[in-house]
Amino acid sequence: MTTVETHADQIPPTIVLVTGPSGAGRSTAINALEDLGFEVIDNLPLSLLPRLLDGPPPSRPLALGLDVRNRDFGTNALIEIIDQLSGRPDQHAQVLYLDAAEEELVRRYSETRRRHPLAPAGPPLAGIARERDLLVPIRARADVLVDTSGLSPHDLKAEMERWFATGEGRPLSVTIHSFSYKRGLPRGMDIIMDCRFLRNPHWDETLRALDGRDPAVDAYVAADPRFEPFFTRIKSLIDLLLPAHKDEGKAHLSIGFGCTGGQHRSVAVAERLASALAKDGWPVSKRHREMERRDLHAPRNKEPRF
Repeated sequence: MTTVETHADQIPPTIVLVTGPSGAGRSTAINALEDLGFEVIDNLPLSLLPRLLDGPPPSRPLALGLDVRNRDFGTNALIEIIDQLSGRPDQHAQVLYLDAAEEELVRRYSETRRRHPLAPAGPPLAGIARERDLLVPIRARADVLVDTSGLSPHDLKAEMERWFATGEGRPLSVTIHSFSYKRGLPRGMDIIMDCRFLRNPHWDETLRALDGRDPAVDAYVAADPRFEPFFTRIKSLIDLLLPAHKDEGKAHLSIGFGCTGGQHRSVAVAERLASALAKDGWPVSKRHREMERRDLHAPRNKEPRF
């Protein structure tokens, strides 16, 4: 998959929709974006958002904070707005999703002694579980996903600068995705590679339940005689493209690897490329779509863990 590049003076105004579960760092991210020169509007009712977007184009990037506390918030309404923005040639929109592990959200609520907006009279865990389930479709539509579980506020501000800072000298950020072709292509990919020609660990019973992050699966995939020439050529191509895209003014490049189930081959190749690019000094993040879906739908514990 290829994209058509635009020069800096042709890029339409940027709109970043900032969302995620309560306690995941949305307010910190919003403040960081404001420091980066974004015009910030937090907790805008969804019913007013179309009127705002149909008005005069903003003179600087716009960041909109959206969560379940917004008046008339609804998952379907927000998805409809995302779809509308994606189809508008006059605006470039991104969904920034801040997430954190369930136990981390419980810990943060315990430390602040705040009540969860979806469980004002009950334990925070009940509201956290309900909110995360409510936001699953939004998380799946995210263009930038940041897990804040191990991040301090300072670290999160640095992440916002890495993804959204403008001006000369800003590094080109790279996101490496893995996915299953059975669930369709991820949104927003710049480059996609098909890994289905590599031998499949699924047919080895000792590897079937594992994924491409496991050393045994990685070794199995790498033992395919076609793997080494494939990976070497992919790495050489990316080494050529990244400096060229950076010189052209591009801020972010998304590279996807797909296989049948999105569990073994694509994950192994994505992990290897992400590691290689990180060693070369590129800011790299990883997203394993099917692994994330599996984690989101895993059974939840009924009691909080402290």
